[in-house]
Amino acid sequence: MSLLVVGLSHRSAPVSVLERASLSADAKVKLLHDTLAAEPAAEAAVLATCNRIELYADVDKFHAGVAELSTLLAQHSGVALEELTPYLYVHYEDRAVHHLFSVACGLDSMVVGEGQILGQIKDALALGQELHTAGRLINDLFQQALRVGKRAHSETGIDRAGQSLVTFGLEQLAVREPVERWADGKRALVIGAGSMSSLAAATLARVGFAEIVVANRTAERADRLVEILVASGTGVVARAVSMAGVAGELTRVDVVVSCTGATGLVLTADDVLAAVSQGSAEAAGFAAAGLDGAGAAPQASQGLRPRTPAPQTPAGLEDRGSVPDPAPQAPAGLGVAGLGGLGAAAQVSAEPGGRGSAPSLASQAPAGLDVAGLDVADARVVAKLVAAAEGGRRLADAGAARTIAPVAGADGCPVDVSAGDGRAALTGVDANSLELHGTWADQGEAAAQRQPRRSARTHLDGVAVRLALLDLAMPRDIDAAVHRIPGVRLVDIESLAEASADAPMASDVDAVRGIVADEVAAFGAAQRAAHITPTVVALRAMAAEVVAMEVARLDGRLPDLDERQRAEVTQTVRRVVDKLLHAPTVRVKQLASEPGGAGYAEALRELFDLDPQTVASVSRADAADNADKNDDSGRAS
Repeated sequence: MSLLVVGLSHRSAPVSVLERASLSADAKVKLLHDTLAAEPAAEAAVLATCNRIELYADVDKFHAGVAELSTLLAQHSGVALEELTPYLYVHYEDRAVHHLFSVACGLDSMVVGEGQILGQIKDALALGQELHTAGRLINDLFQQALRVGKRAHSETGIDRAGQSLVTFGLEQLAVREPVERWADGKRALVIGAGSMSSLAAATLARVGFAEIVVANRTAERADRLVEILVASGTGVVARAVSMAGVAGELTRVDVVVSCTGATGLVLTADDVLAAVSQGSAEAAGFAAAGLDGAGAAPQASQGLRPRTPAPQTPAGLEDRGSVPDPAPQAPAGLGVAGLGGLGAAAQVSAEPGGRGSAPSLASQAPAGLDVAGLDVADARVVAKLVAAAEGGRRLADAGAARTIAPVAGADGCPVDVSAGDGRAALTGVDANSLELHGTWADQGEAAAQRQPRRSARTHLDGVAVRLALLDLAMPRDIDAAVHRIPGVRLVDIESLAEASADAPMASDVDAVRGIVADEVAAFGAAQRAAHITPTVVALRAMAAEVVAMEVARLDGRLPDLDERQRAEVTQTVRRVVDKLLHAPTVRVKQLASEPGGAGYAEALRELFDLDPQTVASVSRADAADNADKNDDSGRAS
């Protein structure tokens, strides 16, 4: 049997695929049972987190094992195998061990060095033990992975290289301000009371939040988390509310952290819009524009203030209840549709020569256009967008209708869509070019190709953040469309993945990699040595039977021997046999622990004509003994 892992993670698959492939608690149980029922697998464990879904199994056939495990992952995740296959990775034997040890040390985490993965590995092992799907190999592997992870954190400074997703998410919300200063005196709502939500609540209390409200479907768990927060000594005020009270709390808190096991959205765009509207007259005007839960860009009537995705201020969130700066008015007769609805990255002002305007661009902008705060390239593109809006053409882009019209000499757009109206304009345009055009139209900048995805979540300075949202759930708890609402900042798993790609690596990472390499070699040697142990035990058992038969024969030939003499003869024969077997058995264990040493067990069985059933019975007894020890250790922990 050999170790095999098939899985996908944030490194191999986009967040949208991970979100769809996430496993519920029931799905994990069924997956383990079905894996054991499959022919190639003898034992199995599943490691499912926000950032990875991995199925570990002890298989006797590699190709059959890969096919079966891939099919099972697709079946229980609900994602078609054809769609899932390009994102799957496979590790076998020593590479599989190396992968899990790296994961345990945080080297494969979205935030390098984070320690939460150790608890998730422990939970995966506990589930396998509870369902009796974890045998000797899986038990040994996962327990050693936990020890390797703890060793990496204790012997190196990997903790300095990484942090928890919660802390990293708060840093993204705080933008360029220290988290402690940004959090001081703020109110937070934590949705969920599981392990990740509890960690989030504890982190919020530690960094200086003044009040934390916990909402959970099970009131007892929310109350328990509140008790822990109050007893933490941080001085935070904590209380619990039901899920029905979330809407009211959204109107008074500054930050929301959500991580539940819900399969659908916990907070929709309408929920968030309604909450910020109560404290913001500007958001109320935004609601009149008709943002739906899916984040579709509405068309605005004449004279309605066009709004953009809410920019972030460097200082993070303003004081509670703060109202974003009033949006400038559009020139008379200019519809918001011309700016791509909510996705446009531009604001139009009725105040000519407004604060911070750029005189050098005034001649290029239509009358009434304020280019304050924009660089030269951005302001020119905004001017062209306004001019395009007057034509009022409609262009369908990736299933979402956007209003835009080509302008003569519109060098800002990377795609020529000058021919035809509506969908006819798309004829002959390839998908990549179409995506570039959609990004340009949404963002209102010629350089959108550089970071098309990240720019959609990056706001311009100038509008205060009324509500900051941190979504750590997979699948997502919070509608992604909320980032279009002015005064709302959303950080989710996807944006964290983008941000973490730029995070600096600590020098201690190399030391951890060295630890992993050493531990993988030691684990492989121990497993190979353990593989030959039943054969050695069977050999010694056979030798003991030979000694017993020869002593019995001696009793028949020399019946006059007294007890002392018989005992001395028996002990002498046993010593001779032990000395003859000692060197070969020790040496064969050493040889078997080396790479390629698996054949020594078979050679030993052939040389001494050992009964395969005897060897198998020793292996079964050893496995049962290990299972008892694991049950005892599980109860003790």
